[in-house]
Amino acid sequence: MNIFLIRHGESVQNTGENNLLKMADHQIYLTEKGKDQARRSAEALKEYISGHPFLIKNERVWYSPYMRTTQTMKEFNKIMDFEEHGVDIREDIRLVEQQFGLFDSVPEELYGQCYPNEFACWERFRSQRGKFYARTPMGESPFDVAIRVKDFFGTIRRDYEKHDIDTLLIFTHGTTLRTFVMQYLHKSVDWYEKEKNPGNCWIRLIRDNQDFGYIYKE
Repeated sequence: MNIFLIRHGESVQNTGENNLLKMADHQIYLTEKGKDQARRSAEALKEYISGHPFLIKNERVWYSPYMRTTQTMKEFNKIMDFEEHGVDIREDIRLVEQQFGLFDSVPEELYGQCYPNEFACWERFRSQRGKFYARTPMGESPFDVAIRVKDFFGTIRRDYEKHDIDTLLIFTHGTTLRTFVMQYLHKSVDWYEKEKNPGNCWIRLIRDNQDFGYIYKE
C-alpha cells in the first residue's frame, strides 16, 4: 500500500491572523500563500508520480473536513484532476486536528493568563516528558489523536481487502499526520516526542510499511 500524507497549506492560524479573528479551529482557512503552496505541492506530487507510475493503481483521496484541509485538497484537485480520473474523494472526521478545548483560538503565550489553573496542570504534564499525554483542558492530547487515527486504519484495510484500494492521498494536520506515522509504523512515544511538525503542504510517503520520509518540502 502507498500512502501519501499531506499537511494543509499555510492558514490564518499559522500567520497569527487568527489571534484577532478568533475563528474556531474547524473554520480556520488558508491564506493566499497557503493556496499557492498547495498548488506547488500538487505539481511536485504530480511530477513525482509520473516518475514512479507504479505508485498509483487504485487510488482514494481522504481529507479532514476542516476548512483548511478541505481547501488544500481542492487546490490539489485543480492540478491532479482526481474526479476526472475517477478517483474517489471522501472526508473522515477522524483525520481532524487535535482538539484544543479551552485553548482553541487563544494565542499560546496567553494560555496561562486566560486559564492559569488549567494551564499549570497541562504544563506540568508536558514538562515531565509528557507532551504526548498532556490533554488540553476540555480538549485532546496527541495520545487521544493517536487512538482515533488507529481506528481509521480499519477503514483503509477493509478498502484494501474488499476493493483493492492500495494508494491513498490523505489531507490532514500536523499532529494527526505524526500520530498516523507513529501508529502505522509502530513507532514509540519517544519517537513522537522528538518528531518535529511538518511544514505546510509537506508530503510524506509510506510505502509497503516503509517510511520514505518527506518526499516534498517547501
